[in-house]
Amino acid sequence: MAELRFSMETHGTAVVVSPQGELDITSSQRFDDRLSEAAAASNQIILDMSAVDFMDTTALAVIVTHWRLAAEEGGVFLLAGARYRYTKALWITGLADRLPMYDTVAEAVAALGGTGSGAANGPGASEPGGLGKPEATAG
Repeated sequence: MAELRFSMETHGTAVVVSPQGELDITSSQRFDDRLSEAAAASNQIILDMSAVDFMDTTALAVIVTHWRLAAEEGGVFLLAGARYRYTKALWITGLADRLPMYDTVAEAVAALGGTGSGAANGPGASEPGGLGKPEATAG
């Protein structure tokens, strides 16, 4: 198993957090710490899931916690690049229908830039990014 790595970079006013590898119980604290670092730097977080090879429910709990914190504090927490094959837990739990998801980081950044920080709030916010077609993003 390859070591889990994280990268963080700024895109405009947003911070993109990109984990690479497996998000599971052994890495959940590091994952939580990275998202907390990003939240301290910006109220607009994009979690790039394109290099995640596996995620379990502990990773899901971390994602939901940070999504809720962002919403409570008037921020935005977006997911990008989630591949159904590796992140099935998002769909199995129904969170894929609730979390704002985009096919790519560029689409998530564009959504933030085009409509302001409220872009991902409210009903229907998760529709951009083709959620109805998880097989289209399968690796």
